[in-house]
Amino acid sequence: MLPDRPRTPPPAGRLSRRGLLTLAACAAAAPLGDVLRPAAAAAEGTDDDAYQKAFSAALAADPDVRRYTAPGREFLYRPRQLLAANADAQRVLSWLRSRGHQVSVGAGFAGVTRLLFAKETDVPAVVTALRDPRQWPGQQVPRVQPHHVLLGLGNIMGNPGSPPRAAAALPPPAPARLGEGAGVTVGVCDTGIWQQAGAWHPQWLGGSYLPEADDLDALYVSGTTLAPQGGHGTFVAGVVRQAAPGVRVDPEQALNPTGVGDEAMLVAAMSRLGSQVTVVNLSLGGFTQDDVPPLPLVNAVAALPAQTAVVAAAGNAGSSRPAWPAALERVLAVAAVSRDGGVLVPASYSGFGPWVDACALGERDSTYVEGQLPLPGRPTQVFHGFATWAGSSFATGHVSGRLAAMMTAGGLSADAARLALLANPRWHPDYGVLVA
Repeated sequence: MLPDRPRTPPPAGRLSRRGLLTLAACAAAAPLGDVLRPAAAAAEGTDDDAYQKAFSAALAADPDVRRYTAPGREFLYRPRQLLAANADAQRVLSWLRSRGHQVSVGAGFAGVTRLLFAKETDVPAVVTALRDPRQWPGQQVPRVQPHHVLLGLGNIMGNPGSPPRAAAALPPPAPARLGEGAGVTVGVCDTGIWQQAGAWHPQWLGGSYLPEADDLDALYVSGTTLAPQGGHGTFVAGVVRQAAPGVRVDPEQALNPTGVGDEAMLVAAMSRLGSQVTVVNLSLGGFTQDDVPPLPLVNAVAALPAQTAVVAAAGNAGSSRPAWPAALERVLAVAAVSRDGGVLVPASYSGFGPWVDACALGERDSTYVEGQLPLPGRPTQVFHGFATWAGSSFATGHVSGRLAAMMTAGGLSADAARLALLANPRWHPDYGVLVA
């Protein structure tokens, strides 16, 4: 099992998030990157606020999502499901039944057994009880957890905090850059890919991936009305290709078009990646109960070939709380920065902390889809294949592409490129290496 990064307080002399905010209030303009200032947060009544409300409503309407809402400890999980390490499952099952729970065994995955409650149950409370050493005198405490819900990352527990906005078409890739990332395949586990992505974006996505039916993003809730994160995977794939125009991508569906998935869906998507994939891009994640590393994702990452690099988003909750799978030791966690005039500053929405390895610009223009995105009380956004969007999801896609470019330029394995990138000076201890 891979160790998780410890969540530690910032050492003396290092700026905390509060310190960054204080510095931002009094800092004068400076050359690019010289001053850390967070970008302004969105005001109520804006498109961002409307998008948050729309996403929150979609989550509330999902019968397969429950919220744990204790302040500072929030997470999302699947109802009536408990995950236990295979070696501990029988003990846990006996414990549950001895206390009157009606439980059956469901389909397991990634070294865990799925235990299913016959009726609605306070799963977090059950997990807390099972993790109490007093329940297991003379025995090892079993490894148990809820089945956590994962999201394409942004401000509400992980969804993008801002909606996409229509943008002009991208210019074609520069011919001199077509060799960057050539021979490297990046796996993009996300909402999948738009069925027309290759035909609509021949210069950016055409011929860069193998179209497969189970990789398709369903996109729409009805007609041409987009789900909140419909097209997210197509956007990320374009960001990867802009960072390394010669790279191939392997899109796999780990999230639905609303941007909602879970640990089983992500593990399944990772298992479908082609053997040629050497960089795995995870522009998704979530929080866990008590910030414990999620066992299925720990196991899935550990099972990857040793030379594979995994790159994951640090999240957009504006918190130092570890987001998973980004906070796993082997995973390269990516935060987002923004431009404020001529200065690069921490993005106000981005996750941060000593567990973050790298950062990159979060606002990107990229390949997108056709459709409409209605926002409550705001004008409907209409898209014709291109968009601009902001989030640690897109900083992550950029870093994955640049790793591929490093591999090609230096004849490196993916893991060697990761280590070479991390050998650079950190832009800031809580944001890691800046990847331009």
